Amino acid sequence: MFRVTELSTIDLEQLFNLSPNPYVILDRELRLVGMNDAYLAVTGRSREELLGRNMFDAFPSDPDSASGRLLRQSFAKVLSTGEVDHLSLIPYPITGSDGELEDRYWSATHTAIKDENGEITFILQHTVDVTELHLLRSWLAGDGSLQVHTDLMRRADAVQGENIALGEEREYLRMLFEQAPGFMAVLREPEHVFNIVNGAYRALVGREDLIGKTVREALPDIAGQGFYELLDQVYRSGTPYSAHAARVVLQPPGSDAPEERFLDFVYQPIRDRDGAVSGIFVQGHDVTQLRRAQEAARENEDRFRTLAQSLPTHVWTATPDGRMQWCNDQIFAYSGSESFYFDRDKRSDILHPDDSAGIAAAWGEALRTGNKLETEIRVRRHDGVYRWFITRAVPIRNDAGDITLWVATNTDIDEQKQTETQLSDLAATLGHRVEERTIELERTQEVLRQSQKMEAIGNLAGGIAHDFNNLLQVITGNLQLLGREVAGNEIAEKRLNSALASASRGARLASQLLSFGRRQPLSPKVINLSRLIREMDHLLRRSLGEAIEIDTIVGGGLWNTLVDPSNVENALLNLAINARDAMNGQGKLTIELGNAFLDDEYARHAFDVKAGQYVMLAVTDTGVGMTPDVLEKVFDPFFTTKPEGRGTGLGLSMVYGFVKQSGGHIKIYSEPGNGTTVRIYLPRSMEEEDLVAESSAGTASGGNETVLVVEDDEAVREITVSLLTELGYRVLRAKDADSGLAIIESGVPIDVLFTDVVMPGRLKSRDLAKKAKERLPHLGVLFTSGYTENSIVHGGRLDPGVNLLSKPYTREALARKIRQVIEQGREGAPPRPPERSPTPAAAPVIEEPAVRDLPITVLLVEDEALIRISTADFLQDFGMNVVEAGSAREALDAVGSHPVDILVTDVHLPEMSGLDLALKVREALPHLPVIFATGDRSVPGAEALGQTALITKPYDYDLLATHIRAMVTSRTGT
Repeated sequence: MFRVTELSTIDLEQLFNLSPNPYVILDRELRLVGMNDAYLAVTGRSREELLGRNMFDAFPSDPDSASGRLLRQSFAKVLSTGEVDHLSLIPYPITGSDGELEDRYWSATHTAIKDENGEITFILQHTVDVTELHLLRSWLAGDGSLQVHTDLMRRADAVQGENIALGEEREYLRMLFEQAPGFMAVLREPEHVFNIVNGAYRALVGREDLIGKTVREALPDIAGQGFYELLDQVYRSGTPYSAHAARVVLQPPGSDAPEERFLDFVYQPIRDRDGAVSGIFVQGHDVTQLRRAQEAARENEDRFRTLAQSLPTHVWTATPDGRMQWCNDQIFAYSGSESFYFDRDKRSDILHPDDSAGIAAAWGEALRTGNKLETEIRVRRHDGVYRWFITRAVPIRNDAGDITLWVATNTDIDEQKQTETQLSDLAATLGHRVEERTIELERTQEVLRQSQKMEAIGNLAGGIAHDFNNLLQVITGNLQLLGREVAGNEIAEKRLNSALASASRGARLASQLLSFGRRQPLSPKVINLSRLIREMDHLLRRSLGEAIEIDTIVGGGLWNTLVDPSNVENALLNLAINARDAMNGQGKLTIELGNAFLDDEYARHAFDVKAGQYVMLAVTDTGVGMTPDVLEKVFDPFFTTKPEGRGTGLGLSMVYGFVKQSGGHIKIYSEPGNGTTVRIYLPRSMEEEDLVAESSAGTASGGNETVLVVEDDEAVREITVSLLTELGYRVLRAKDADSGLAIIESGVPIDVLFTDVVMPGRLKSRDLAKKAKERLPHLGVLFTSGYTENSIVHGGRLDPGVNLLSKPYTREALARKIRQVIEQGREGAPPRPPERSPTPAAAPVIEEPAVRDLPITVLLVEDEALIRISTADFLQDFGMNVVEAGSAREALDAVGSHPVDILVTDVHLPEMSGLDLALKVREALPHLPVIFATGDRSVPGAEALGQTALITKPYDYDLLATHIRAMVTSRTGT
């Protein structure tokens, strides 16, 4: 919205220059600042001659003349009072077309032009050439002449022509008024009656019938918004009023909702000849879109500034021509300065003076091309230190592609520059080290390749050992059971013992594979290796023979180490036997123990080694030694230098895997003809030494407790059940963790959970054990596996409190471990309730069965014949008696005529639901177990029954049989 004095140049020239009457505008110093074409025509001057000159310099006159005094007095009156002043007749000579001064007479009107504060800024002079009228008046007063008459007629014709031109001008002005882009209206009288309204005004208010109506009549929707009062004030005071982005709410007739608009406008009072206000000229522009765009821009700017202020780096903006506009507080906080400049030609003194030329060139190029600026500068910190920054400025463009803003950041790169400088300085001295580093890198890469190869082989070995151990478990278990059946048959016993020895050897191979693959479950203890070596002295001498001299050296103050003692013994025995073979049974074996520290330099050159304190175990022989190519493959499984049939090639690989799994390091030093030294470094422990108990002590024995066996391999499961049964235990079985948990939740008493570690299914073995202990706090848990995952082993070590029996295991090892776990579980457990005695018959009509031997009698209620028949067949194959019923009525009849141990029923039956059937049966047999076999996930209302279980269709027959046996056993105690 623009004020009246801010009308566009085109509109002002049209309204001003087309007027036939002469007009000139003077400032307070009486300098000519504007004139129309009519004024130039009557004065015979050009704009270039007049603009900027004082009125009395442009038109000289005698200051003491009457006309000069009148003119000066009129200007002074207007400037002092602000009122319009008229001069009816002023003689003022004007240079004619022939260059000679010509006496002319003028009538002048002087009007003050005020600014928005009411201050006089300009004087508008309206002049009329009245020379002919003055001469006519003089002629009439004296002797006229024909010449004067002729001039008078000519002047009359001219006046008539001017009237016609004036009418055309008026029409033209009305057309311009109507077509003006801003809204305009002329209001008359104190009531503000619409006299003239242009199209833009009618479009704004949404009404056409405005002429002749007062503002209050025509625009009732603006009541209460202050516009009526503003008009009254302007009319009353005669002072113009202007507004910028004034809010107005309009609701034209027929509109559904009011509409908010923002307007720039001016109320300019209109005065009559006497200077009294007779109306108000309204002119303005609708700036709603501009206002909303400005608000959006302001919001965007606020968001930008908020973001820029929160950033830890320097942020600043610049105008399209490169003048800095704004910067965030980080710049001031960094520099300690109160101002920051970064223009094309002027920059703040916080920038390093040596960078000035480069900055000017880079900034000038960015401004010229519109490309992004990126240059490095030095900025002075508040303490006077210059730091390197990289300055990046990105141009922001509008839809037309014009740059509207530059957004820039200064990022501190001083440390990077210092590093670059240091690297540059070091470059000159690094040449001679390149070859050394290259060799070192190749050596490291070779170690890495070797480690990756060993890891890959270890993964493969561990996977093979898993299946191999399961097969060995089935073989050894069956051989042990078969041994009892052929007792007394010497030939059969000899063959069985030979087979068992081979299976044992296979188990050792599998154990070595697991050791190399770092998959064996370690049970580390804090021990002092000197004591362990002393205890092994007899075993070593017996294994090596009298021709081998053994020398043991133990350093003073030997540290403790956290390690699995049995694996240390195996590793030392393997190394000793390898040394014996390398010395062909004759030589010297040196065993050395000492404290060692592997520093960062050593760790940097050795792969997979941590710097720190270690306990070193070294085994040195005087054998034939090894060549470098043999040393490269010495830890590979199945690699051996011994003759075929003399070795498996798993001894050193087992030692390697055990040491790495224990967090240690192993190194071999050997040369052909100079023997071999193997150094094992085991991490130091700061704890006190543990007491190591002999795990294999004690006589293997059985018992009569209940053991739940959970094993997914059917062959392993069956042989395990057979071994436990042969030992006298009551055995329940499950093929996975979910089935095992179902048996536990059935309520059957269980003393030991014996579960495989690696099984398929949703529930893992560790989770099964956890849930089982929650339900049976004193339950003993024993894990078994041929290959341990991270469920019970972390960092290669068994979790605290975990019992593990590794596959394959012997009957004696199984008996010993089961007994151990049972005894552990009984510590602190409450005494078991006494066995329930058979209830004597009291001759009721329907008698609940007392404790009796299997087979179990099952009442199977299922309305689907195929399901009922197939389920009954399976349960009968499982050794159970089955009473079939296709409906609840048949089931109730069967209860009255058959003794049953358990009810298995579908829920959705004809005539009566399975739940209602169970309630009816419980009236006669209150303690009868019930299994709901249904496709539903729950049986609402069954919670209050007790001794119930749910198995969902399609169900596994083995799982159903296990549920039946568990629930009946729990009830009868058999």
